[in-house]
Amino acid sequence: MGTRKTSFENKEFYHIYNRGVEKRDIFSNYFDLCRFFQSMEEFNVIEPIGSVYENRFRKNKMKAKTNKNQLGSEASKLVNFIAFCLNPNHFHFILEQVSDKGIEKFMHRIGTGYTKYFNNKEKRTGVLFQGVFQSKHIDSNEYLLHLSAYVNLNNHPKLLGSEASKLSKSSWWEYLGKEDGNFCRKEVILDQFNSIEEYEKFAISSLDDIVCKKKEDFDSD
Repeated sequence: MGTRKTSFENKEFYHIYNRGVEKRDIFSNYFDLCRFFQSMEEFNVIEPIGSVYENRFRKNKMKAKTNKNQLGSEASKLVNFIAFCLNPNHFHFILEQVSDKGIEKFMHRIGTGYTKYFNNKEKRTGVLFQGVFQSKHIDSNEYLLHLSAYVNLNNHPKLLGSEASKLSKSSWWEYLGKEDGNFCRKEVILDQFNSIEEYEKFAISSLDDIVCKKKEDFDSD
C-alpha cells in the first residue's frame, strides 16, 4: 500500500472523495443512501460506537437518562462537514478536521461499517470502495469557495450528464435554507456572502465555469 501524500492537520479543510470499486454503484436504493448518510452522522464521534445497529440501542438507553454531561461527551466530533454530495457510485466531502487523526478514523469507520452493511444486504463479499479514499488539502479560501460550489452541485445534470440520478443527496438544499437541519457548518462559506441568494448565484456561475473547463479539456484531447 502506498504512503498517503496528504497530512491531515486540525482546523484545516480537505476534499475527501471515493467511488465504488470498478465504478460500481454503492447505493442500490434510497434506503442505502439514507443508511450511508446515517453513518456520516453516527460515526462522527470520538468514542467508537461499534455499528450503527448497536448504536441504535445505545441511543435509546441514553434517552432514558438525564445525565447531560454524558450526552455532551458523546457529541464530541472527529470532523466538521462543510459540504457533501452522495452520488450512486461516488461521493465528495469537504471536511474540517477537529480531532487528532479525525479524518482517518472517520473514513475508516464509515468505509468499514457501510461495506459490512452493504455486503450483508447484497449477499456479496470483498471491497466496496476503490482503494483508500482520495484526499486533497484545501490550501486557500478561493479554492474552498469554488470547491463548495462543485461539491454542493456535484449531482447536477450539467456535471453528470446522462449519469445524473435522483438517487443522490447533497448539502445544496441545506445551504439554500430549503431543507431543515444543521448538518454542515454552512457559516464557513455563507458568512462570506451578503445573502444566501448571492452564494447561489456564485455557485451556479462556478458550476458553469467548471462545465466549460471540462468541455475545453475534452475538446483538446
